[in-house]
Amino acid sequence: MTKEDAQEARRPYEDDIIISWPELHRDARYLCEMLHAKGPWKGIIAITRGGLVPAALIARELDLRFIDTVCITSYGASVSAEAEKTQGSLQVLKMIEGDGEGFLLIDDLVDTGKTAAFVRNKLPKAHFATLYAKPSGRPLVDTCVKEFKQHKWIFFPWDIDYQFSVPIKERGQASNA
Repeated sequence: MTKEDAQEARRPYEDDIIISWPELHRDARYLCEMLHAKGPWKGIIAITRGGLVPAALIARELDLRFIDTVCITSYGASVSAEAEKTQGSLQVLKMIEGDGEGFLLIDDLVDTGKTAAFVRNKLPKAHFATLYAKPSGRPLVDTCVKEFKQHKWIFFPWDIDYQFSVPIKERGQASNA
C-alpha cells in the first residue's frame, strides 16, 4: 500500500458540508417546534461538546432551566483537522445517574452511532434529539432535523474561521496549468 493509499483509507469523507450560524439557529428552532409538541420535559442532558450549543438554544426556546451534561470524547483532540475526522475509542469523562426519563438528550450530530449507542444504553428513557444525523447513527435518534450521507464531513460554525477572501480580480492572473 502506498503512502497516498494509506492516507485515503484514513479519510472516509468525500467532501465537506459547512453549517453556518444562521442555518444552525434555524434548524435548532425547527427542532424545538418538534420537541415542544412531544413535551413537557424535565430538562436537557447535553452530550459534550457538540450538544452544548444546540442545548442552549433548545433550553431558551422551550424555557428549560435544568441542564446537565454527559461528557464523552471519541474524536481526536488534535489541532489537525484530519485528526478530528478520525474516530477513536470512547472516553467517558462524566456520566449522569438515572435512566433519562422525561429528559431531552441533545447532540449536534449522530455520525457512526458509536457515542449514541453508548449513551442510549445508559439513558434508555431519554428522548434523543439531534440537529443532524447520518445513516449509521440515525436509528438511535428519536428526532432529528436533517440527514446527511455517511461520507460527508460536517463542519459546524465553531469549527471554522470566517475570514476575508480577496476578490478573484485582485488575486492576480490565474494560471492555465
